[in-house]
Amino acid sequence: MSETQNQQQAKNPLTVHPSCRQWLDRTGQTLGITTYLSAKVIFIGARNEKQATLSSANSPRCMGAAASPDGQTFWVASQHQLWRLERSPLPPTPPFDSEYAARAAYTVGDVDGHDVAMPVDGESLPVFVAARYSCLAKPAVHACFDAVWKPPFITKIAAEDRCHLNGIAVRDGKPAYCTAVSETDAVASWRHHRSGGGIVMEIPSGNIVCRDLSMPHSPRWHDGNLYLVNSGAGYFGKVDLASGKFEPIAFLPGYGRGMVFSEGKAIVGLSDCRENRTFSGLPIDEELQKRGTHARCAIYSVDLATGQAEELVLFHDPIKEIYDVFLLPGTRYTRVLPLDQGLWHEDRTSQPLL
Repeated sequence: MSETQNQQQAKNPLTVHPSCRQWLDRTGQTLGITTYLSAKVIFIGARNEKQATLSSANSPRCMGAAASPDGQTFWVASQHQLWRLERSPLPPTPPFDSEYAARAAYTVGDVDGHDVAMPVDGESLPVFVAARYSCLAKPAVHACFDAVWKPPFITKIAAEDRCHLNGIAVRDGKPAYCTAVSETDAVASWRHHRSGGGIVMEIPSGNIVCRDLSMPHSPRWHDGNLYLVNSGAGYFGKVDLASGKFEPIAFLPGYGRGMVFSEGKAIVGLSDCRENRTFSGLPIDEELQKRGTHARCAIYSVDLATGQAEELVLFHDPIKEIYDVFLLPGTRYTRVLPLDQGLWHEDRTSQPLL
């Protein structure tokens, strides 16, 4: 890479490819991305097919995120809180076309919050993965959280990250499938089973519907299929629920986490898995070497019909990992007010005082 390219990357932490700008412009939506090491939620939109928009908000150790279909609300799991953010009904501050502000924060403690599932079936609160406690949980009033489900093999809900539960797939309005790195019930024992101990479980039965995966993440139910990323092997694919087999669709050059769908394509986040003991020594290393390439931090799209994979966004230093991705429809240039800032001040001096 030339010195000029290095200088450009130092100024710009990411490259948004033309196909990404065209997609966001055509669909009129913003792509949201969480990156926990950089402690940011990043928003990429498009004014038009030639000009991308970029903004970000600080959020410590932000991981799981989910947005409502209309883009009015989204939730983010951070280091100790689960945040609910709402789109302002008032005219946004130029040059933005939409603004979001925090309207509620539930302190759930150091649970290592992973995937978040939007509230469904009339519920007001989301379900999220409390990975450190090996369970699915909801925010609670009189406790940090209420455990709503755990794998049958987990004998005790304790702060021990026994199986590294991480992902939720919602089907017909309810959490239906969950991914874990291993079927283990001892403190951090999943670390010894990263290469082939990964599983997908059905909820609420706990039945294992797929085995022999390598650190699976981001299960998603879409158009009658269960998709996921077999992250440690580098493959995006789907689970054949009849046979219990994982069917690879596309190899992706990075550690995959985060998935959303648009126009017949899966939008998947990738992380650079080098220089990290959790990500090292996995089957993806050999596959990358065989293909003569290296892992990268990026956003890829995969055509569900053809399996064709395409890079949409490439991240440069210091951003090296992504956890989740989500979409905010009806926005092109959005921003989030600081999480400790109130919502959209209005002139209320004419209102009677109490």
